[in-house]
Amino acid sequence: MSGSVRLTMAQALVRYLAAQYVHDDASGEALPLFGGVFAIFGHGNVAGLGEALYACRDRLPTYRAHNEQAMANTAIAYAKAHMRRRMMAVTTSIGPGATNLLTSAALAHVNRLPVLFLPGDIFVSRAPDPVLQQLEDFGDGTASVNDCFRTVSRYFDRIVRPEQLLTALPRALHVLTDPALCGPVTLALPQDVQAEAYDWPEEFFTERVHRFRRMPPAPEDIAAAAQLLRQARQPVMIVGGGALYARASQAVQRFAELHGVPVAETQAGKGTLAWHHPLQLGPAGVCGSSAANELLAEADVILAVGTRLQDFTTGSHALYRQARIVTFNVNGHDALKGGHTQVLADAAAGLDALSAALTGWHGETAWRQHATQLADDWRTTVERITGQRELPPGRLPYDGEIIGAVQRSRADSASSDIVVCAAGTLPAELEKLWRTETPGGYHMEYGYSCMGYEIAGGLGVKMARPEREVIVMLGDGSYLMLNSELATSVMLGHKLIVIVLDNRGFGCINRLQQACGGAPFNNMLEDCLHGPDGVPSIDFAAHARALGAQAEHVHTIAELEQALQRARAATRTYVIAIDTDHRRTTEAGGSWWEVAVPEVSERAAVQQARRDYELAKQQQHR
Repeated sequence: MSGSVRLTMAQALVRYLAAQYVHDDASGEALPLFGGVFAIFGHGNVAGLGEALYACRDRLPTYRAHNEQAMANTAIAYAKAHMRRRMMAVTTSIGPGATNLLTSAALAHVNRLPVLFLPGDIFVSRAPDPVLQQLEDFGDGTASVNDCFRTVSRYFDRIVRPEQLLTALPRALHVLTDPALCGPVTLALPQDVQAEAYDWPEEFFTERVHRFRRMPPAPEDIAAAAQLLRQARQPVMIVGGGALYARASQAVQRFAELHGVPVAETQAGKGTLAWHHPLQLGPAGVCGSSAANELLAEADVILAVGTRLQDFTTGSHALYRQARIVTFNVNGHDALKGGHTQVLADAAAGLDALSAALTGWHGETAWRQHATQLADDWRTTVERITGQRELPPGRLPYDGEIIGAVQRSRADSASSDIVVCAAGTLPAELEKLWRTETPGGYHMEYGYSCMGYEIAGGLGVKMARPEREVIVMLGDGSYLMLNSELATSVMLGHKLIVIVLDNRGFGCINRLQQACGGAPFNNMLEDCLHGPDGVPSIDFAAHARALGAQAEHVHTIAELEQALQRARAATRTYVIAIDTDHRRTTEAGGSWWEVAVPEVSERAAVQQARRDYELAKQQQHR
């Protein structure tokens, strides 16, 4: 019978986290499940949890950041870059530090990504009630700001007695490591309980190695899917983030090649199949390629693998209303979204089982040939756009031309680069134009499309993949929202290449505003003037240098290519700013996206946009 060890609640929590390992399929080794803890200390966590983390710093590293939301985004990106196999914890104080995590919690929840939130909480004893930063609910004495986490957490618990960890921690780990449940977990930690001692069973801290098992499909589900596909003449596969997290790239390629099924991708699934594969159609939907969208509009059966079929993928359910859909997903909620045939299974296991059930079947030869021709045409389009180097005098570059310069800046290819982005115009341009041969070479947070994720997310990716060049691409709007982790990247010694595309405002939403008939208003800096001094001239390079990064401003594509060589040779974070044209975008590809237009307006442009909107809605699948 094992003995016991007397520890505080915080010490037990830290020791338990440090004892969790994960089996790495590639190396066969057991690696720490938690890569570390990001902490910004305050009076709600510095004494209890801070002391515990200090004592365990050699086994469970603690990292300090400059903003709570940013450090949580870094932790989330770290987990995404590890395909959800490894993760981090995040701790804050009880007030604004805790609520600063809420945006990140929603981001992790939407994207099904694991992160452990450990916000401090108010005194259970209520002796100093109200303590500094305490929110007082006049009708509920048990409430604190941490109750806000309940709706944005997959699992929530408030630890009001030390021994509650004995059940709370295994439950938390189950959610964090389960493919279907995966998402953010919040354990609210009252500061007095953090410091309380308990006699813990030593076996609670026994090292445990987690293995990510593949959920097998039910035979009857495979039979139903196979029956539907055998009737298909013009099938298309759409792969989402679940295919990457399942490490199903080889299974996707095998299925596509064996059965002649062309493959489209979502933002989260981009990179599952190499960009130059003959059956790779490119992205689907609103940010989609002309190849993918043309075939999706003609498909009779769509095999949706590991995707939650978000509106950007489906063209707000107007892109392929004629097709029947087979969904493969580990999450039953997401599997139901196809509305036709569901297979609850791991992507790789499910595709291999379906392939076995479809022995001898493949899509029409003419359909496959049509798909490969369209895919070739799309790659030619991408090459033409990204290959543009010389612009007419006085013409600013746009995102597509800058993407081309970034990918040309490697002597061989950009296949080992990881690009990171989240919001604005760039997600559409990068999904269409970025070329990656390796799973994980494209890191886009587009489930929540959170402005400010980019630099912090890039840091998390670099911490997960230090051997890769991590290139953060973002607009001036996102940079101004959250840039503090440039300083953190320098402090931690994790070099990023950051490219700031300065279009002097929120160019993406400005275009959307006008597409809906609105006047340019409150988006571009020139449309937001209230003072006498005109449009502010923001020197992003000077700002980045003030945070410890190397930085420069360039004016042309040629200057950008030269700066990228200096950035690649640098040993610390390097920021390159360049002015861009907010009016130009890649016209090829794309599909309708539902944005509600007012029924009543005095503006003729809005009235026309409303008529166009009503016509487009008639194409929606209901």
